[in-house]
Amino acid sequence: MEISNLFFKLALILFATKIFGLLTRKFHLPQVVGAIAAGIILGPAILGVIVPSEIITIVAEIGVVLLMFTAGLETDFKQLQASLKATFIIAVLGIIIPIGGGFALAYCFGQDVLKSVFIGVILTATSVSITVETLHEMGKLKTRAGTAILGAAVIDDVLGIIILSVVMGTSDDGSVSIAEIGLMLLKIIGFFALALIFGVTVFKVFKYLIIKKGIKKRVYIFALVFCFFMAFLAEQFGIANIIGAYFAGLILCNIPSEEAIEEKSTILSYMFFSPIFFFSVGLMTTFEGLDKRLVLFAVLLLAVAILSKLAGCFLGAVLCKYTKKESLQIGVGMISRGEVAIIVATLGVNEGHMVPELFSSVIVVVIITTLITPLLLNLVFRKDEGDMNTDEVKPSTG
Repeated sequence: MEISNLFFKLALILFATKIFGLLTRKFHLPQVVGAIAAGIILGPAILGVIVPSEIITIVAEIGVVLLMFTAGLETDFKQLQASLKATFIIAVLGIIIPIGGGFALAYCFGQDVLKSVFIGVILTATSVSITVETLHEMGKLKTRAGTAILGAAVIDDVLGIIILSVVMGTSDDGSVSIAEIGLMLLKIIGFFALALIFGVTVFKVFKYLIIKKGIKKRVYIFALVFCFFMAFLAEQFGIANIIGAYFAGLILCNIPSEEAIEEKSTILSYMFFSPIFFFSVGLMTTFEGLDKRLVLFAVLLLAVAILSKLAGCFLGAVLCKYTKKESLQIGVGMISRGEVAIIVATLGVNEGHMVPELFSSVIVVVIITTLITPLLLNLVFRKDEGDMNTDEVKPSTG
């Protein structure tokens, strides 16, 4: 890609995401919907003006890392601690039911047991980045439901990695590689142990710097260094980089003048990186290779993906004494599958755990769940008269 062509495409992406975002806001919808729609319209699915490229993918990856770092900074840590048991239960039920639903559907479509289980594993994934941006835009990220969604999504990813390791370590004859599963568990434990030790040290260093030296530009730079390092560290242990970035923000969320770091990080993300990430989600949309049978499978898989995640997380939240309204909000917030499901599906095709013909159906499900989640969140988070369990609505960034 020539450099001048790259600049033009970046300008077009930023312009299109903002214009489409403003249009969707006119209809009282989150701007993230417009950004994704811009990617679908300008991408291969419709006009083909912009096609996926390595540099767009890289910038989008930085965008989602910054988005989750900011989400960590905005987390109410005390509320997260108080809801830890509840978020675990929500995450577990939000995994068990989708696995069962995905397995049953795939098995009915003639897949063997192992491949059917893998379809269920794909449905366990939760892409919280879309939900985070929507809740941030609505000023609902620090509500009880918003905190529960963040906590459950992180636990969901960790449990999903363990389950994926079990499935990937299972041969066609049903035997399981205990060594591979044990190694993955050790990696996960190792990451969280290191993150805790490293996090406590970094927290004390930042607190000292701010108290003794004040909030200076170096603090913002060091915060970004910590964010990217934690994302890198997570990947070295086989965990998604967004979990590392989220933990970096979580560690810094209680330092003095945390709001200043959050503000600078939000500006950096909002101005450039996040729009490209949301545009890239739309850019991935493809309808190639879909015949009537695969369209039917995609429609049924979409229904299972939405209802199973919604039902599992709703039930978990109700059992943990959340109100029915909060439980519905949590369930809706966990629907989006996003890039996590695509990565799992790609791995499955490459390793022979999923037939390539089903990949297009999975992509359709990912795109539609990603698109409808902000729309549904907008509906279930509408402020009822007398509802006191909301954040102060933030000023519009548009």
